[in-house]
Amino acid sequence: MSEPITRRRFTLGAAAATGAAMLPAASGALAQQGWPNKPIRFVVPFPPGGTTDIIGRIAADEVAKALNATTVVENRGGAGGNIGAEAVARSAPDGYTMLVCTVGTHGINKSLYSKLSYDPVKDFTPVTLLALVPNVIVVHPSVKANSVKELIALLKANPGRLNYASSGNGTSIHLSAELFKTMTGTFMTHIPYRGSAPAIADLLANQTQVMFDNLPSAMPQIKAGKLRALAVTSAKRAAALPDVPTVAEAGVPGYEASSWFGLVAPAGTPKEIVDRTRDAIAKAWARPDVREKLLGQGADPVADTPEEFAKYIDSEIAKWAKVVKASGAKID
Repeated sequence: MSEPITRRRFTLGAAAATGAAMLPAASGALAQQGWPNKPIRFVVPFPPGGTTDIIGRIAADEVAKALNATTVVENRGGAGGNIGAEAVARSAPDGYTMLVCTVGTHGINKSLYSKLSYDPVKDFTPVTLLALVPNVIVVHPSVKANSVKELIALLKANPGRLNYASSGNGTSIHLSAELFKTMTGTFMTHIPYRGSAPAIADLLANQTQVMFDNLPSAMPQIKAGKLRALAVTSAKRAAALPDVPTVAEAGVPGYEASSWFGLVAPAGTPKEIVDRTRDAIAKAWARPDVREKLLGQGADPVADTPEEFAKYIDSEIAKWAKVVKASGAKID
C-alpha cells in the first residue's frame, strides 16, 4: 500500500456509514428496521496487509463492538483504489456498506486519472478522517546526507545523479517526492515499482538512493539501521520517530505531505447512521488501548466530524491537483 498528505486535526470524532442514492423517507424506515440488523461491509480498496487494511480492520472491529453488530472487511484492490471506491459509490445507501478511503481515492486520483469512474465528492457522504500517516524520507547509508539541507545541497550539486524509488506512478509516495522537488528546485530520477516492498528491496540494495515511503513499511529498516531517516513529511513530528524532524522544520517551510485514511459512505446515506458510526469511532479512538494500537502502526488517530472531513477532502483534491500537474503524472 502506498497512499499518503495533510494538516493535523485534534478534534476527536469517528467514522462511517453507507449507500448510493436514497429516498427522503428512508432514514426513518431504517431506524424502524433497527439498523444495524445485518453485517456492515467495510470495503478496503487495497490488498490485505497494507496500512489501509490495518486501519480499516481496527475501525471495523471497534464499530462492531460499539453497535453490537457484525462487520466484514472486504479487500477489493486494483487501479489505485478505484475499483473498491467505485463499488461503494454504486452501493445502496442503507448503512451496510462503507469505504475505507485514502488520499489516493479521495485526493489524488481525481486529477491523476483522465477517466475516473466515480466522483469523490458527489458520490460519497463523508463520515470521518480516521488517521494521518506520514511518509518518511529515507536514504541508503551510502548517501552522503545526514539532513534534509545536506540532501538538497547534494541534489543541486548532482542533478539527476540520484534515483528515488516509489511504490508506483501517482501514489502519495511518488507525489511526495515530486512536491519536494518542486519546492526545493532539485531533481532526482523517478524509479516506480509495483508496491513499497520491491521499492524498499532495491533501495536496500543501493539500486536507488532515496525514497519517501509510508512510515509503517519503512520503520523496520530504520530501526535496523539499514536506512537513514532524514525527515517525516507531516506537519508535526511522528510519535513513532520523535527525534526525526519534519521536512518543514528541516529547511523546507510549508512542505506537508502525509497519507491519510478515512471512512465514507455512498451519497444519500442517512445522517443518523453516519452520526452513530462516527460516535462509535470517536469513543474508540479516545481509548488509550486503541490509540496505542494506531500509534504503534505509525498512524496518528484523528476522528473529525463529517463536515470537517468534507472540507478536508475538498482541500486535498485542490492541493494534489497542483502537484499532479507539476509532476506531469497522468494515467488513462
